Amino acid sequence: MTPPRHHLPDVAEMYRAFLERDSRYDGIFLTGVTTTGIFCRPSCPARKPARENVRFFATAAAAEAGGFRACLRCRPLDPAGLPPEGIRRLVEACDANPALRLRDRDLRARGLDPATVRRWFRRHHGVTFHAWQRARRLGGAIAELGRGGGITGAAFGSGYDSLSGFTDALRKLTGRPPSASRDAVVVHVDRILTPLGPMVAGVLGEAVCLLEFTDRRMLPTQLRTLEDRLGCVFVPGETPASRKLALELDAWFDGDLQGFSTPIRMAGTPFQEAAWAELLRIPRGTTRSYAEQAAALGRPSAVRAVARANGANRIAIVVPCHRVVGSDGRLRGYGGGVARKRALLALEGWEAP
Repeated sequence: MTPPRHHLPDVAEMYRAFLERDSRYDGIFLTGVTTTGIFCRPSCPARKPARENVRFFATAAAAEAGGFRACLRCRPLDPAGLPPEGIRRLVEACDANPALRLRDRDLRARGLDPATVRRWFRRHHGVTFHAWQRARRLGGAIAELGRGGGITGAAFGSGYDSLSGFTDALRKLTGRPPSASRDAVVVHVDRILTPLGPMVAGVLGEAVCLLEFTDRRMLPTQLRTLEDRLGCVFVPGETPASRKLALELDAWFDGDLQGFSTPIRMAGTPFQEAAWAELLRIPRGTTRSYAEQAAALGRPSAVRAVARANGANRIAIVVPCHRVVGSDGRLRGYGGGVARKRALLALEGWEAP
């Protein structure tokens, strides 16, 4: 993945983001610390030096040319959100055997600290490793039930030792007993790494219904709203649609893709869906104002309503709410952060007036 081409934010903004460990600036700039000779991501957990000891760079190549070496804690040469080697192998083992049920003692036997694994999964998936495992297993069980499989086979095939344990777990996830879970609406949730930070993708059937940066503060609210609108449950897992979207995002960030072909499902109110459909008509490399978007909808006085609808967009980048700016050309709020909005527009060739 190629880092986005963009101008650096002003120095005060970058230093503030560095001090606050703001992950929304990962991929926007890097910091070189003159007292250590190390360069880091803005979100690096290391102790923050005084301003006079910090330099700012747009790329890792520029930092290395300046005589700095990569930090071993935040690993700025790796894609943001890339799991450590031990956790990568753990996920691969779960992929190879979806019914695998690993306890803390199993993690220790693999040379992993359960507390470290728990913290990583909470930060990157929003749940503990054991909850993540359980949701994956239950997702497989729901799929088996949906194919007409028996309850006993679904229970033991997904790693449960008893029917009662399986029934209780499934009821907690879906709110239904196994017999009524055959038609449960399942959204598979996958992580996708991008140059501007990891994103979470939700897939319903063959359509993407969610694509958000994982550090978006409104993400839990977006998930609850989607759950209410679709009557769905969320299950971790990769799908053909999420794999296709990941490949398209790679090509998009590299400048080799002008538009996305992965199907999407926009689940909103009629007004929201009309506003989001209008976003899809804004060509790459151009912008519209909120007033122009409202006029295109035939609702010229609904500028604020349009802004709220854009803020509720749950399929970032693909439904390009980042292409809407203020009437004066200035960048306004963006769920993933204004710095990312600036970088996305710059990637598309847009220049601020």
